[in-house]
Amino acid sequence: MLIRKGTDIKSSDITDEPCYLRRREFIQLATGAMIGALAAGTAEAQTPLPNIAKHTVTTDEKVNSFQEITSYNNYYEFGIGKNDPQRYAGKLTTSPWTVKIDGACAKPADYHLEDLIKPFELEERIYRHRCVEAWSMVIPWVGIPLASVVKRAEPTSKATFVEFTTVLRPKEMPGLASGGLNWPYTEGLRMDEAMHPLTLLAVGLYGNTLMNQNGAPIRLVIPWKYGFKGAKSIVRIRFVEKMPRTSWVEQNPDWYGFYSNVNPNVSPVRWDQSREKRLPGLFATRKTLMFNGYADQVQSMYAGMDLKRYY
Repeated sequence: MLIRKGTDIKSSDITDEPCYLRRREFIQLATGAMIGALAAGTAEAQTPLPNIAKHTVTTDEKVNSFQEITSYNNYYEFGIGKNDPQRYAGKLTTSPWTVKIDGACAKPADYHLEDLIKPFELEERIYRHRCVEAWSMVIPWVGIPLASVVKRAEPTSKATFVEFTTVLRPKEMPGLASGGLNWPYTEGLRMDEAMHPLTLLAVGLYGNTLMNQNGAPIRLVIPWKYGFKGAKSIVRIRFVEKMPRTSWVEQNPDWYGFYSNVNPNVSPVRWDQSREKRLPGLFATRKTLMFNGYADQVQSMYAGMDLKRYY
């Protein structure tokens, strides 16, 4: 069952009771000032996000636990192991934080994060998350629609794509030393994808500010695309005329397409995309859904496109 209008239902009405109660417990812990250290030498302060105006539920599947979401991550700037981000991301300084908005727009500016977010209502959105490595989660993000920020910048008619650049700090990001990609990490969306109501700039998780390993202090979330499209720790949003040369496409265009929509019929990478394992499960027992289950909301944007070629 896919719920299109999150305002019609509260998260507590659809999420199973133990999971909902667990969410409240984490908020109470954060109110006490600190989530305990998740790894040796790493303790990140979390702050409850007040006045979350909307709660949108897009799946009736069980939400993953806070521990699962924050301990199994891809964030190669901190290492390629799934627990490397949890171990090392505490070194990243996330305050103060500035996001540059420029390119083909009428109102370019450098925003302190607080000023970027302040005019808009925070929303909690429970989204499916799917990785090309065939694992998936259900995550309660908190953020603002990317469309709100785009409209504020007033892009010109030449702005057909939006490019995202992430932070580059070799002294704080030990994974950069191993190479692998051309840093800093860059991603991109077509303008209509950026303006879609599902596309989120996330600043929180489980009602609190983001943990570093999840992309603090601000990251991109596009639930119908594979997870690597969700640029973490964003420092620049640029409006451009031509399709950006994104990091993974540049690394291996045969494996990673620009669009990277979840398509179970295309397996250009090492992992079979037709099935997935829902963490903390060990095996790929779930059938992968087209557009990660959001087809009825997003497939019209790709009408007439060969989705096996333009993956």
